[in-house]
Amino acid sequence: MPRRARIQKRVILPDPIYGNPGLAKFINCVMLAGKKSTAEKIVYDAFEKIRRSQRREPLDVFEQAMRNVTPVLEVKPKRVGGATYQVPVEIRHDRRAALARRWIIRYARGRNGKSMADNLAGELMDAANGVGASIKRREDTHKMAESNKAFSHFRY
Repeated sequence: MPRRARIQKRVILPDPIYGNPGLAKFINCVMLAGKKSTAEKIVYDAFEKIRRSQRREPLDVFEQAMRNVTPVLEVKPKRVGGATYQVPVEIRHDRRAALARRWIIRYARGRNGKSMADNLAGELMDAANGVGASIKRREDTHKMAESNKAFSHFRY
């Protein structure tokens, strides 16, 4: 962290097809080794698969999936005396979105399917419907925070 000035947030331009800045950030997170055109092709192919199978607007499915996967609470370790407690804390808005993106992409890569576009489309549809590995991850995070609610008085 710098000692002097506040860090300026970079403005991310909206994606070229849907004009959505959240989707542009998602494409940047899918990107590996700086290959943005490949990441765009993967995401837009996944959106086309969603359009064909769901008969819904893929951007709506994407937004619903992000809302369903976004966590509200997480636990952070806090050392008090000689013991370390898992203290539940509320998550900042930008970190919530980052965790949701990260979890969707991680579990899409972990699926066994033909291509990344198929896996991503499947994970987005599952998340939009409230099932899937990324939803389970959010539930586990919330369950951990709920079970450690007794230590919330150690909050930072």
